[in-house]
Amino acid sequence: MVKLYSDRDLWEAVMQKRKILAGFYAATALFVAGLVGLIVYYTLLPYNDPNGTWVIAVTSVWTALYLIFVFPYMGICFKRSRAYCKMLKFISVGLKEYFVAPFEGIDDWRVHDGVDVNVATFSVRNIKRDETMTRQIYVDGEKDYPDFREGHVARLITQGNLLIEYDLEEEK
Repeated sequence: MVKLYSDRDLWEAVMQKRKILAGFYAATALFVAGLVGLIVYYTLLPYNDPNGTWVIAVTSVWTALYLIFVFPYMGICFKRSRAYCKMLKFISVGLKEYFVAPFEGIDDWRVHDGVDVNVATFSVRNIKRDETMTRQIYVDGEKDYPDFREGHVARLITQGNLLIEYDLEEEK
């Protein structure tokens, strides 16, 4: 069986998430320091000083720049990193399922629980109705895509339709 994940993957994902959070905290500390400096300077100005208008304008621009940075940074980078860590944690504690099925084809990329995945389709027999159904298995977009070939049988271990391990064998 070829394992797609190891303990090191979770460690690296958590460290990446921590680096992203450290960048956010550094940017927030820089923003707060600048904001405090501008507020202190504004309060030290004499009453009706013409420089007060410029301080208010600089403070507004400083706040706008911070918000323009924070929303995409935390909304894209951190959110995706957090979702990937969550997925790896679910892999380590979740219920695994083993099945054998022939490979049908590749579907488009998809975002599943915040993680980019490739979709591999497998044909599975429905026990109750005696018909063939298509099952979608998600392959992590960060990992190399397995060498699945149409018609060849694959042994798969999945967790919530996410591929964890696989083994390829010839069609019988």
